[in-house]
Amino acid sequence: MRLEKVRFATLFFFIIYFVPFSYAQQPLNNRDNRLLKDGINVLKKYFVEKGYWHASDPGMAKDVKGLINFIEDEPIDSILFSINALTSDPSIIFVSRLPEHVTDSLSVPGYFAHDKVKKKSEMVKSKLQREYQNKEINLPPDRLAEVNRKAKTIPQGEGMKLFADSVFIMPGNLIIPEVIPDSILENEDSFNRLVELDSIRDAYVEQKRIEYNDSVLGYYKESALNQYRKELFDAQYNRWKEQFTDSVRLNNYQVLKGYNDYVMQAVNDSIFNVIQVLARYADYIDTTKIEIQNLHNEPYKIGLSNYSSRYQHVWLKNEQNDSLRLLVKNLDKRTLQFTIDDGVTFSRFKPKQTKGFDFSSLNKNKSGLTQVGDQYAVYTPWTISGNGNIGFTQAYIENWKAGGSSYLSLLSVLKGEVDYKSRDENVEWENSLELNNGWIRQGSETKKNSDNIEFISKFGYSAFKKWYYSFAVDIKTQLFKGYNYSTDQMISNFKSPITSTFKVGMDYKPNKNLSLLLSPITSKTVFVKDTANIDQTTYGIAENKQRLWKPGLNIDLAFSTKFKDNITYKTNYDMFVNYRAPFSKFDVNWENTITAKLTDLITMTFRLYIKYDDDVTFDTGEVDGEGNSIYETRWQVKELVTFGFTYNIDKKIRRTHRIR
Repeated sequence: MRLEKVRFATLFFFIIYFVPFSYAQQPLNNRDNRLLKDGINVLKKYFVEKGYWHASDPGMAKDVKGLINFIEDEPIDSILFSINALTSDPSIIFVSRLPEHVTDSLSVPGYFAHDKVKKKSEMVKSKLQREYQNKEINLPPDRLAEVNRKAKTIPQGEGMKLFADSVFIMPGNLIIPEVIPDSILENEDSFNRLVELDSIRDAYVEQKRIEYNDSVLGYYKESALNQYRKELFDAQYNRWKEQFTDSVRLNNYQVLKGYNDYVMQAVNDSIFNVIQVLARYADYIDTTKIEIQNLHNEPYKIGLSNYSSRYQHVWLKNEQNDSLRLLVKNLDKRTLQFTIDDGVTFSRFKPKQTKGFDFSSLNKNKSGLTQVGDQYAVYTPWTISGNGNIGFTQAYIENWKAGGSSYLSLLSVLKGEVDYKSRDENVEWENSLELNNGWIRQGSETKKNSDNIEFISKFGYSAFKKWYYSFAVDIKTQLFKGYNYSTDQMISNFKSPITSTFKVGMDYKPNKNLSLLLSPITSKTVFVKDTANIDQTTYGIAENKQRLWKPGLNIDLAFSTKFKDNITYKTNYDMFVNYRAPFSKFDVNWENTITAKLTDLITMTFRLYIKYDDDVTFDTGEVDGEGNSIYETRWQVKELVTFGFTYNIDKKIRRTHRIR
């Protein structure tokens, strides 16, 4: 913005102080012409070019564009009155821009970017974790009851189960044989020792039972306590995170609004000065050519101008051919002066009929009706096609031994195409828009498993045989927010990222089922709008940037075929090679679709997506020697099989042309 302000200031200084003197005293030189062009370019940026700046009044924008056209093309004196009235109010707003459209938001002081949000969140999270680890927490009564229910302790008197199940091993000196010899029973001392041993063993078993129960209860209680501690931590952290996110959003809006208001004021002040100077210049140099005709339709041309005086002699004549010569002189571009010329003479050569009409002028050469051709050919310049597919999958599971959970999934794919082909087939224009969206609900949680919106437009002009000069535009993004569900971290949103690709090359189309587009001139841009919530570095964008631009070579292959009347296969292969590192950096998008038509409305669709982008990285869960997370590029694979309802559109717009 500083550079832009310096450029504005320099430009306006020269326009305001030098241009008026130039056109007031002599024709414009090369330097003055350059300054005027710079002024026009300033107005074009905010009133003509498409972008985030919008004129606050359409009528005013039309007048400013008219002023630009006047300087560049032809005089339009009528708009100068509106321009003069417009510039009488210095507080007028010429153009405006919404705060969210500030492109250099990351460089605005006070703006909270994603890396700052991430660092702050990690710092608060670590602090809360330490706090809850050292904090004494008591389980509520309902959680304690749940612990006792799950623990499955051994009731009193059943402690021997622990030894029978080999949880504990009975010491050898406490083992009592199952069958007691009669000699022991008959001997009183031996019998008393046996009774005493049985009493000692019972006490030992009871001790082990209590020890086991305490251990089991302790384990379940500790597990429940950790879970309860985590829930309390998550609740407090999520509350803080929600409040912090709201405060960041409010802070960023206020920061960008203040910055944007400042920039808007500077831009409108600059536009005000430029319009004033250009309007004065236009009013001064405007030249109007008019033509004066006398009764004999003899033309006399004269130019009206502010910076030069011109004159022209005009002969006035009546029906008797009496002549009177006038001197017509322009005083400025809006004023003419008429004077009778010196030495005026009158002459009359012959009388002339003043009333009468030559009716022979009405005779015209009448010819017969032209013959209308009666043979026509029909051709189809426009074709509108598309299909919509909605598929459902539902499962209910209860007491299923093998495990699993109930779920419901929905996948919808909408695709529309509008194609144009000229009558001579030299021009082709193909346009397509695809919306792909899928959700899955498992238990009480709903997750997104597919989300894509893609617009493709390709224009081709016949070069030779089956080759076309081609220009293509490809724009991809998603509609809804995407999360890493293991961490609840937002990783994508609408226009975050958005990928736009512009391609110029040659398209080989031997038939309607095959297209091979080779684009040696390709521009690919990845842009992340919401850098406060989304880490743009995972898409290869630098921490202090919002976009990544890559020049390269692009190869597009599209092929379709039918195995049977009801089974079709389509594949689209897109490969981009980055010129900055052609042997190590490349992107691949490969889409394969097999559609089996079961009935007129029901189809089975198999989709396989294979993707690779060297600028998109994944966290490996490992750290390097300095403790930083290690990221790597991976092949991305997605496979979808859907049964659902399908509706197809195939409309041809037909035209006729005469054969002879």
